[in-house]
Amino acid sequence: MGETIELTASDGHKLGGYRAEPVSEAKGGVVIVQEIFGVNGHIRHVCNSYAEAGYVAVAPALFDRVEPGLELEYDEAGTARGRQLRLEIAWDDAVKDIEAAMASLSGHGKVGVVGYCYGGSVAWLSATRLRPAASVCYYGGQILEFKDEPPNCPVQMHFGSTDPMILPEHVEAIKEAQADAQVEVFLYDAGHGFTCDERSGFHAESTALARSRTLAFLDRFMT
Repeated sequence: MGETIELTASDGHKLGGYRAEPVSEAKGGVVIVQEIFGVNGHIRHVCNSYAEAGYVAVAPALFDRVEPGLELEYDEAGTARGRQLRLEIAWDDAVKDIEAAMASLSGHGKVGVVGYCYGGSVAWLSATRLRPAASVCYYGGQILEFKDEPPNCPVQMHFGSTDPMILPEHVEAIKEAQADAQVEVFLYDAGHGFTCDERSGFHAESTALARSRTLAFLDRFMT
């Protein structure tokens, strides 16, 4: 369904990515933002699933700024490496790469951003520093750090109530900081990474509910 592509950021950096298109006319475009494991098989599958839902989906390879083409496993070594790589990439550079992916989708109508894990935090910064039509953030651990930035679009957030890295009080602090903004926040009886079926914390029921809410949200603001 998909293909490998090349994107160029505003600072001239060239990065790879994955693009999947629907079989019929697109509702719009969606940038899928990777976890700390890179644009791997799971993220390609996520792109395909959004294409099946009617969106042109592009996943930019954010780790290309440090190690091009890197795909990590869902194990202890992969987690450690992914966390280190995240720290080596400036947030503004990640946002530039999202901007490049958004630009590549400009011919398909409105463009939204959906991010997972590390990508959930990047999706939030995309909402506050860029101008997508909508942004969806899944369990972004660094959203708390940037909770006071005002978003430029409607935002939907999904967190797990048993996530050891994002505590319920963190979620409440985000909700309080964004009480006057168009930000929806949902909490599930699940842990971190609950939508990834390759991770030990996968929770099928929460995943299905979060996905239905995400697609309804995108359809509301992008179609």
